[in-house]
Amino acid sequence: MSLTLDQIKQAPKALLHDHLDGGLRPATVVELAEQSGYGDLPTMDVSELAMWFRTQAHSGSLVRYLEPFAHTVGVMQTTDALYRVAYECVEDLAADNVVYAEVRFAPELHITDGLVLDEVVDAVLAGFADGEKAAAAAGQAATVRCLVTAMRHAARSREIAELAIRFRDRGVVGFDIAGAEAGYPPTRHLDAFEYMRGNNARFTIHAGEAFGLPSIHEAIAYCGADRLGHGVRIVDDIEALPDGAFRLGRVANIVRDKRIPLEMCPSSNVQTGAAASIAEHPFDRLARLRFRVTVNTDNRLMSDTTMTQEMAHLVDAFGYGWTDLQRFTINAMKSAFIPFDERLAIIDDIIKPRYAVLVG
Repeated sequence: MSLTLDQIKQAPKALLHDHLDGGLRPATVVELAEQSGYGDLPTMDVSELAMWFRTQAHSGSLVRYLEPFAHTVGVMQTTDALYRVAYECVEDLAADNVVYAEVRFAPELHITDGLVLDEVVDAVLAGFADGEKAAAAAGQAATVRCLVTAMRHAARSREIAELAIRFRDRGVVGFDIAGAEAGYPPTRHLDAFEYMRGNNARFTIHAGEAFGLPSIHEAIAYCGADRLGHGVRIVDDIEALPDGAFRLGRVANIVRDKRIPLEMCPSSNVQTGAAASIAEHPFDRLARLRFRVTVNTDNRLMSDTTMTQEMAHLVDAFGYGWTDLQRFTINAMKSAFIPFDERLAIIDDIIKPRYAVLVG
């Protein structure tokens, strides 16, 4: 019998790819708009706004999918707003039994009203820290760390990489580039990635989401990405043979051989047109070929999703059971940017024991 949504919710989860400005509560967006005087929301009705975000996300295009972020970023221009969004993010993830998460955001998008980059990061980290304390007090312990993101169409990536290093011992565990892929290849930001490598620091790169194999090749061959954000187009380098076997090209082989994690976001990929449906998403093919696949939300508001729902979609489409979900969760935890001993402790002391109870 297939696992139910309520059963899946009980499972401990690890999340590597979640955007802070894509995960606000609709009610929070409205309240922050009222407080700040932001007047560009399409509606001030919470239910209508939630529906609007969901409808806009189903665009079939990454560029159009990204347009609603102007509104969430628009209401996140003060330290109080940033703190609140970060705090509520931890609350929401903990309520979904996410025991470890890396939440990313682009500080450069939050300085319109006069904040400086360090103030932006400080506010978010304070929200995460206090959210963790509140979640632990409520019996829903969660560890939430931060990735700082540079926008790939802008020219501040080295500056943002330096910001990541400044805050590396205060909750920032890595660096990323995000935004529209086409026309903005990873190598445009090579200086930032070299700076991260020179400081023995970790980074992931959005690649192979809207753009194809060349983006993935650049991210790993030239930039040295530790993980791939989405990476769904790696299937372009996997050939199905008449006998049912598969032949991997050189890029797919190196991704699998080096165990480069794929931060897969099924619902988001369907909405941006990277996959036609969950059932046609390459997640299962990649999982069966033993790529290091992980399950992620991407943008909980825009995609109207949770980790529980993402896992449930995969269970419904591919018939996964507890063993599969545990493997995907451990894949994510192995791939986290915190130190090895901390990763191991979460796997051995939290994930495996709690799955043992679920499996019975």
